[in-house]
Amino acid sequence: MTEQLQEALQKVFGEEIQRLVCSNPRVKENQYKKITAQRLPDGYQIEKFTQKQAFHEKISCEDMVEYFGALLTEDFGQLNAWSQTMEHSIRISKKGKVLYQSQKSSQPIKIVVGHNREKQYLLKEGTAILPLVDMGVFTREGKVVRSMYDKFRQINKFVEFIDEAVDKSGLKKINIIDFGCGKSYLTFVVYYYLVYVKKLDVTMTGLDLKAEVIQKCNATAVKYGYDRLHFEVGDIHGYESEMPVDMVISLHACDQATDFALYNAIRWNAKMIISVPCCQHELCGQLESEELAIMQRYGIIKERSAALMTDAIRGNLLEACGYKTQIMEFVDLSHTPKNLLIRAVKANITEKHKKEMLEEVRALCSCFHLNPTLLRLLGMD
Repeated sequence: MTEQLQEALQKVFGEEIQRLVCSNPRVKENQYKKITAQRLPDGYQIEKFTQKQAFHEKISCEDMVEYFGALLTEDFGQLNAWSQTMEHSIRISKKGKVLYQSQKSSQPIKIVVGHNREKQYLLKEGTAILPLVDMGVFTREGKVVRSMYDKFRQINKFVEFIDEAVDKSGLKKINIIDFGCGKSYLTFVVYYYLVYVKKLDVTMTGLDLKAEVIQKCNATAVKYGYDRLHFEVGDIHGYESEMPVDMVISLHACDQATDFALYNAIRWNAKMIISVPCCQHELCGQLESEELAIMQRYGIIKERSAALMTDAIRGNLLEACGYKTQIMEFVDLSHTPKNLLIRAVKANITEKHKKEMLEEVRALCSCFHLNPTLLRLLGMD
């Protein structure tokens, strides 16, 4: 950052800036097209916009000059900022000259007390949610750790999917099975939200193959006082529940394990299914077409097409079994490309629609010589 730019930014932040916009990307390839800042009681909420998404983080007041100095040095050519009474602008010329101006605002900027994050997020700051503290997302005081805002946003997005399904079901008492729960970070968060925020009567069981992991999860549930959350060692395939199942959750169950989870959920007539598939290899090994050979010529195209076909087939088969199904983009906690979430809710589906969904699956399987696991398990092949 040049001395001239630093002086201009110090003039800007010499006042209590309420709102700020950093725009005019220097090159079209810039990841972010615009960056905004909104004043909070204890810093600034930063919102970074790509072509299709927005990402958030929190910056302290002391770091604002350095933060936006770096952006104006490398990525952007303009900054506009507003206090209650003044408007400031910084423009960087093509030759790197810093042009600073200030004038009285035509309309005073209102001070925002609090922040709309409280309205957007179901898991709110200010409460020491123990699973989020142990994950390093929250401090012990219930504040989001600055570097964890993306993960905090992603966790809330997943909880929103759960919340919407539960609201549509109208259930006040819910039995939940979490297949392939692993270390169960999200399992604990979902239990907390449904029991302590939604005030629902919830019994939840996590299932995984690793005995050591299950032992730790049960100890953690005791530590948190989550007395109706317990974990068992078991395989998704062939597992039998001793209680009626209202919701099945399956996060990153690899390849056909997702199909076994969906099959069990259908078999138990579960009212809600939330699944984030992972590692879909089965159909990639089967995909072959004389008419559409182009889909198998390039390895990466074949792999991605097979993965999309896998989830499209799963969605249709859920519809054919009486579930209103959505397949949505979900930025998962590992930041991987596997970011589709399947949400299915039991509904009144007409027999005509069920038949159409099944016929579409059969047509796709015939075209590409596919024999997917879920189709075989349901006996519809």
